Amino acid sequence: MRPAAGDLKTGGTRRTLVVLQPSYLPWLGYFDQIRRSDIFVFYDTAAFDKNGWRNRNRIKSEAGQPLWLTVPVAARLGTPIIEVEIDSRAGWARKHLKTIAQNYRQAPHIEAYLPELEEVLTKPWRTICDLAIETVSLLSRWLRVESQFLRASDLSLRGDRSERLLNLCLDLGATHYLSGDSAKTYLDVELFRSNGVEVIWQDFAYPVYPQQNGPFISHMSALDLVLNCGPASAEILKETAVGQQ
Repeated sequence: MRPAAGDLKTGGTRRTLVVLQPSYLPWLGYFDQIRRSDIFVFYDTAAFDKNGWRNRNRIKSEAGQPLWLTVPVAARLGTPIIEVEIDSRAGWARKHLKTIAQNYRQAPHIEAYLPELEEVLTKPWRTICDLAIETVSLLSRWLRVESQFLRASDLSLRGDRSERLLNLCLDLGATHYLSGDSAKTYLDVELFRSNGVEVIWQDFAYPVYPQQNGPFISHMSALDLVLNCGPASAEILKETAVGQQ
């Protein structure tokens, strides 16, 4: 499935691809990659990683400490993310909303954003993949970042890890591949270069912004920024672009 040229961002011949696993209410670095991409592929065919970020993330508690929000799932080791089902018996959505409302009751913008978040979380979700992608879409709109969103399950995947990513670049007409630093341990940069695709490393500088409940803590869910800073959140995220390619 190749997106039509008219569906992609313009800007010369440069087209940047990002491939990331769907994550529940992800951190700001995730949205920095969306902002910098022309094509963003949700890697929903990857194996679900227990105790990872697919079904959980952190907010800041009233006590000034990170607090986990975890969506209960039933998944065997190696199950593709797209097949991982949510355990709806636990009433997780109402618990998450209550926890967010309690711990951000002093946040300036809680009343503006909580109703729409509630509308999303309380839908009858079956899979963690669909829920995670919907939370990414919601936060992307709030942070005013956009890209061409695709799912790996709708595309042709072939080759080993580096080859698979390179082939996605070639199939989708990407000239650049943007990746987080953790991929430096396995990504075959020379393979990309020899096929005319430049690898870019993210090198994200986490912004410091007004935050409730004590000293600033970074790497919370992007929801923390939005509830604290509201419409200014988009500009705060944009300011991290200084020096980026």
